[in-house]
Amino acid sequence: MAQHITTGQVVSRIAAGVLGGYAFIWGFTTLTIAVALAARRSYGEAQTTAYLLAFLLFLAAFLWAFTARRVALVWAVLGGGGALMTATAWALTRGG
Repeated sequence: MAQHITTGQVVSRIAAGVLGGYAFIWGFTTLTIAVALAARRSYGEAQTTAYLLAFLLFLAAFLWAFTARRVALVWAVLGGGGALMTATAWALTRGG
């Protein structure tokens, strides 16, 4: 049985993939750099590693936005995960 997909559902998935993916990757990148710096790696090495991994992770997050059954779960995981990782990175850099 085929399901009818509305324009709003498609737009929501595109927004979740792009905006939610961006938020998630922002958090991932900041956390990766903060952890690498805490492990006494150079900033350049930490940044390069984070960016290389972030490229692949963004692609996976964007594609997942279209394959997940519920778009609300995509928003929660990507947006919430990004916020949590950013907060954790901030705490690490503040010595907390």
